Amino acid sequence: VQLQAFGGGLVQAGGSLRLSCAASGNFFSIHGMGWYRQYPGKQRELVADISSGGSANYADSVKGRFTISRDNAKNTVYLQMNSLKPEDTAVYYCYVVVRGPRGYVHYWGQGTQVTVSS
Repeated sequence: VQLQAFGGGLVQAGGSLRLSCAASGNFFSIHGMGWYRQYPGKQRELVADISSGGSANYADSVKGRFTISRDNAKNTVYLQMNSLKPEDTAVYYCYVVVRGPRGYVHYWGQGTQVTVSS
């Protein structure tokens, strides 16, 4: 299974970015999908996740500003980030949990840098 993430970049505070992450490969179905972020020298932290049924969960720091969604037909998860703040600057990683020939497996994307200037 491969994950390809797009959409990171440099934006001014108050601006918006949309991240996307598409999954491809050999699997039967995708269950959970989501995004983590990682600050330098820190562990990854959950930003948002979304179940196969569409239930979303957000970190308190992004509630009301970020929206996670998924397109099951395209095996893609999105993260719409609005009202960005400098503290949102981090590397963002998508993940999926798929059901495949080996059962349920968690995969990570390659990470995309988001930089918010003040």
